[in-house]
Amino acid sequence: MKTEQIVLSPLAPGANIALNVHRFGEPGARPLIYIQAALHADEIPGMMAAHHLRERLTALEAEGRIKGEIVLVPVANPIGLAQRVMGSHVGRFNLADGINFNRGYPYLVPKVAERVEGKLTDDASANVGLIREALRAELEAWVTANPTEVLKKALLGMAIQADIVLDMHCDSEAVEHLYAHTQSAEEFAPLSCLIGAKAYLLADESGDDPFDEACSRPWAELAERFKDHPIPFSCHSTTLEFRGERDVNHELGQADAGALIAYLTLRGVIAGEAPGIPQGLCEATPLAASEPVPAPATGIVVFQAEPGDRVKAGDVIAEIVDPVTGTVTQAKSPTDGLMFARVSLRFVTQGTRLAKVAGTKASRSGKLLGA
Repeated sequence: MKTEQIVLSPLAPGANIALNVHRFGEPGARPLIYIQAALHADEIPGMMAAHHLRERLTALEAEGRIKGEIVLVPVANPIGLAQRVMGSHVGRFNLADGINFNRGYPYLVPKVAERVEGKLTDDASANVGLIREALRAELEAWVTANPTEVLKKALLGMAIQADIVLDMHCDSEAVEHLYAHTQSAEEFAPLSCLIGAKAYLLADESGDDPFDEACSRPWAELAERFKDHPIPFSCHSTTLEFRGERDVNHELGQADAGALIAYLTLRGVIAGEAPGIPQGLCEATPLAASEPVPAPATGIVVFQAEPGDRVKAGDVIAEIVDPVTGTVTQAKSPTDGLMFARVSLRFVTQGTRLAKVAGTKASRSGKLLGA
């Protein structure tokens, strides 16, 4: 394992921050796998998985079993990791401007298209190399304006060259689930089975430019723009949601790391016998079919459904109790499907997104992710 530090812009004079990056295998070897944890810095299960993954990869490297290059960033957001407000950790949003750390990554496609126009050939491999260089150059040309943008540029700079990107997150209270580009459905189907995902959500574009789509979307859109030239989909990226915020222990971290090792072995990045793939617990469904359950009133939340429950349209997900009047209002599921996540709040204001239900019929458009 080789460890390096990428120094970021200081938050203030003397307040220096850096990314710690662990590299395994042969530098520059393919396939290149990029794995990061806790881009939302208050989502700890991914960090725990990265801890155990580092131990496993160190041992595998000593055995000479890593055949590509694996880049692991165990703490992807040192800015958010340091944010506290009155004793509470705030790692999802940048306190400087309120922007979600997993939104607003640069959309590079138009400028990259200009860079490769007239240079693409009938050689798919050469086209991939040309596009990767154009992505690198265009990202390098991004003039950042603050420490968070410097962080985003550094993370994306490592990931955008990878063959596979694994971005480890969690939800508030949830079962295992994952998000990916529609064209990555087959690529990550085994991983969905290995992590025991209960929901597998696909979209070409989910809105607000999250990290995983900044890596994957350019390949689909450039292939669409340049149909006369072969452009393979060359960066499969997924957001892995390892249950809920409080699901942090060694047993779960070891299991998550084990699932990732099995997937990387299956893909030939780690030498060894290909693992058996367990029976999947869900089918891939459109992210546009995932419906939020809003709070119909302000009050105390009393959930009637647990993460992982199958629900029907009209089933009561939660009761909202007005502590002054005693009025009880029901929040109901808008669709048939699996309730895969819910908030950890137990007092909410009207309109708060209480839960998410993965349906099967696409019914939404525009911005498909929450805040």
